[in-house]
Amino acid sequence: MKTAILSLMAASTLFVLIGCNNRTETQILQPTQTEALKPMQQSWRGVLPCADCEGIETTLYLEKDGTWVMNQRYQGAKEPSSFATYGKWARTAEKLVLTDTEGEKTYFRAKGEGMEMLDREGNPIESQFNYTLAPVNAALPATPMAMRGMYFYMADAATFTDCATGQKVSVANNAQLERDYAVARGTDSKPVLLTVDGHFTLEPNPDSGEAVKTLVADKSPTFHAGKDCTSK
Repeated sequence: MKTAILSLMAASTLFVLIGCNNRTETQILQPTQTEALKPMQQSWRGVLPCADCEGIETTLYLEKDGTWVMNQRYQGAKEPSSFATYGKWARTAEKLVLTDTEGEKTYFRAKGEGMEMLDREGNPIESQFNYTLAPVNAALPATPMAMRGMYFYMADAATFTDCATGQKVSVANNAQLERDYAVARGTDSKPVLLTVDGHFTLEPNPDSGEAVKTLVADKSPTFHAGKDCTSK
């Protein structure tokens, strides 16, 4: 236990981001006053073992809004070989807990400045293979992910409130989305449920220039008039 805690303390690049979202499962620790939050997400990359391919190139992004994105590329596999998932992150005293949009959990623990993947129960993996991701500086992946959330457009600006994480993000300019939204909402000026395959990026705010998390709609956008995140 002491060894695990010391290892966690060494991983300061993770701890400055901590803002736990799951109060029943996690222990909340606030960042200290002397440590400023990083302006962008922290990221790690490595090649994890694969049973039927050469390896899984895995990049994990933790963002200070409590969300994460993971991109995995199966080396030597037939197309499509890249997949991405996202969700909410939190941590216990010893583990980083990633919960995806389907409620499935993945566990990591700090290992020096890296992140070591744990098994499905959150225990160390006894193996001769490497399960550690090393810190890197990398952009968010452009791999499309299935998303579901409330879309709203007003005053030349669109927002998307994700159903799984509850996070509201900007939406990149998309004239077709704006037209389809106008049809779906009818005479009501309110959000409409949108399902879409898209990815996140960071775009400068036109007023402040600050990098803002933004949804890019890649394909299959569909509005569901009269429905919201509670609808099935």
